[in-house]
Amino acid sequence: MIIALDKFSAEELNLMSIFDTEDRETLRSDLVSVLHDVYEPEMIELIGSTLERLDNLTDEEFAELGFYIADDEDNIVSEVV
Repeated sequence: MIIALDKFSAEELNLMSIFDTEDRETLRSDLVSVLHDVYEPEMIELIGSTLERLDNLTDEEFAELGFYIADDEDNIVSEVV
């Protein structure tokens, strides 16, 4: 199933797709871990908004998400397998 585009922005989807998306807690942990090495304000904000949205999902909702690379217009470029 592909994620509803109203849950995450294209940038958030692209960010998440480069990390381990096996489960919500692993992804969240990876994002928090990398946050300590990020100094660009826009990237810090992106990681923060992604973490906030992840925190608002249940594990069941997360399991239903489809991860893919999205362009700026929220078009699917390729599904992450």
